[in-house]
Amino acid sequence: MDPALERAKTAAARRAVEDVRPGERLALGTGSTAAEAVRALAARFPGVSFDCVASSTATEELARSLGIVVRGLRADDRFDRMIDGADEVDDELNLTKGGGGALLREKLLAEHSAEVIILVDPTKLVRHLGERAPIPVEVVPFARASLERAIARDGFSVHARRRDDGRPYLTDNGNEILDLVPATPLHDPVKTLTSLRARTGVVEVGLFLGLADRVLIGFPDGHVEERRRRPGPTAH
Repeated sequence: MDPALERAKTAAARRAVEDVRPGERLALGTGSTAAEAVRALAARFPGVSFDCVASSTATEELARSLGIVVRGLRADDRFDRMIDGADEVDDELNLTKGGGGALLREKLLAEHSAEVIILVDPTKLVRHLGERAPIPVEVVPFARASLERAIARDGFSVHARRRDDGRPYLTDNGNEILDLVPATPLHDPVKTLTSLRARTGVVEVGLFLGLADRVLIGFPDGHVEERRRRPGPTAH
């Protein structure tokens, strides 16, 4: 990782855990920036107990290795806050997420959280979603080939995500991921989300609309900029 971007992510992560209080119920995201937040949480609160649920096996394993207790999701769970990263953030604080493969669980935990805090470096800021990162779509394996063809007909460049050994990438839910590159950036992400979700075999779409409450932008020099969501309709 670029050392400058690593410093930026660390700055955002440290700022995010400053507001956390012992005993809170926390939802933990997935990806390199979310991992920095888990490390920052463990460093700031050594030996302190939190009620945590992780959005992926990778985050769960990291948290436990640092002494943070993680449990499974319960039927009545509500979290004080979720701390996560994003692949893109637009001016309305809409997000593209799922680069780490955990988009379904991340969206579910975000919907169960009183506050969703997103940590990014400046390279993740865009005017419109789809400018710099593909849009991940989690699909059932049986439908992947037909969905790949159908979505391509809608004008997307579609790539089935693969592991390093060439085999299909599988999420923790046992599903596959299609990474979509739109012909042009999304000027109506709600329409895109609705259209993709309507296709049989699509499990979840990595467009997180109206879910982020705060975005913390870390910079290589250590300072952090905060942006808050303006009230308005949500699409998720």
